[in-house]
Amino acid sequence: MQTHLPQLLDFLSFSARLRDVTRHNNATPDRKESVAEHSWHLALTVWVLHREFERECGHVLDLERMVKMCLVHDLAEIEAGDPSAWVTRNDAGRSEEKARKEQEIAERRFGALPGPLGDELLAVWREYEDGVTPEARLVRGVDRLNPALMRYLTGQGWQDVGADAAALDALQLPRLAVSETLTALYTEVRDAAVRQGLLPAAP
Repeated sequence: MQTHLPQLLDFLSFSARLRDVTRHNNATPDRKESVAEHSWHLALTVWVLHREFERECGHVLDLERMVKMCLVHDLAEIEAGDPSAWVTRNDAGRSEEKARKEQEIAERRFGALPGPLGDELLAVWREYEDGVTPEARLVRGVDRLNPALMRYLTGQGWQDVGADAAALDALQLPRLAVSETLTALYTEVRDAAVRQGLLPAAP
């Protein structure tokens, strides 16, 4: 085990840099959210909601794996950055380049870890990216809900991206459709944001 300590320390030092990567939504009314804050809140939200998800799908979900997805899914952004979903949503070329770059970073960074650990992190990261398993689809749904929630809670709104309720629906609902709970939560956030003047109503 001692022989692996340098690789483990190097990875922990790398992952700590997630605090320095900022997102496009606010964490408080006065500052942007870091990706590390986002990952923590994503993990907590999945934990809080997972019983609702199990009720909906009618079977037990692997909560431990879901939390691991939350913690690992954005680590490649330490080197790749965090482009706004509003920028990449209609740009297939940019989305493909983002995916290619993040894949290279994940393989390199996770591959430097001792055997089973590196394999596990890469497998969990790929599961999230592929979005095939029920767990991955739900985590991806919560990941899509989170920035809308933060824009509402901090009073940031959507003026910076020029979105109205219809545009927000088009971005949000495809991923949220995996869960009636996520769809209902989003609808509450969207409608409250419209009432408070943070989001223009659909034309």
